[in-house]
Amino acid sequence: MNCRILYILFFVSVFLTSCVPTKDLIYLQDKGNSTTANVVESTNKPYRLQTNDVLSITIKALDERLVEMFSTTSKTQLSPTIESLFFNGYTVDDHGNIRIPVLGEVNVLGFTAEEVRIKVEQRLLDEYFKATAQLFVSVKLAGFRYTVNGEVGTPGTKVLYQEKVSVLEAIANSGDITVTGDRKDVVVIRQFPQGAETFKIDLTDKNAMKSAVYYLQPNDYIYVKPLKQKTWGTGKTGIESLGTIITILSLATTTFLLLKN
Repeated sequence: MNCRILYILFFVSVFLTSCVPTKDLIYLQDKGNSTTANVVESTNKPYRLQTNDVLSITIKALDERLVEMFSTTSKTQLSPTIESLFFNGYTVDDHGNIRIPVLGEVNVLGFTAEEVRIKVEQRLLDEYFKATAQLFVSVKLAGFRYTVNGEVGTPGTKVLYQEKVSVLEAIANSGDITVTGDRKDVVVIRQFPQGAETFKIDLTDKNAMKSAVYYLQPNDYIYVKPLKQKTWGTGKTGIESLGTIITILSLATTTFLLLKN
């Protein structure tokens, strides 16, 4: 009798520990340690350009013929693709420079896109145009690129055409975290001029919105670790775990009967 009770307790404990609790699947929970849902302003700093970034630069003027020589793209190209931006965009080289027709090399390493816009516009006004030309310069990153790997629906490198991307948006765009993914310990690896730095963020906590990596920067790498339940292989849900336990019991019973006979 005692052995039966021990077996029952053992399988019940396996059943309970193998299931993924609901609280581990819900994002941005209020765990009693958050005071406000607002994102701290300093955590969303403007991105500063690094080597291998690709810029899309548009130069316009009252007379479009005056600025044609500064453009690398065709006038008929209305919606540039990722491929066209790679070939026609301005890539930051190993020295931190981009090469603009006529203007030549412009150093952009460590500058924000807005600072590059001001820099290019000022050079054009100083060297080639007067204020009456009504110059309009636009500088943007050629897509927001990031990589998601681990326990997500569709891992890989993604490109979004928007200014800001949160870690939740990036993960949602990758098919969301699977049931066996650890939402409490998501790793974000960020590149800096001095090297890579690793951050961790708990996406089940409301305070995640105050994290320095809640809003991504281009070229961030996101890794979602697997939960222990995946390693155990007992099942992600109660039904799957119950099926595993029944299979083990059937195998144990069959083995016992065969040995007894």
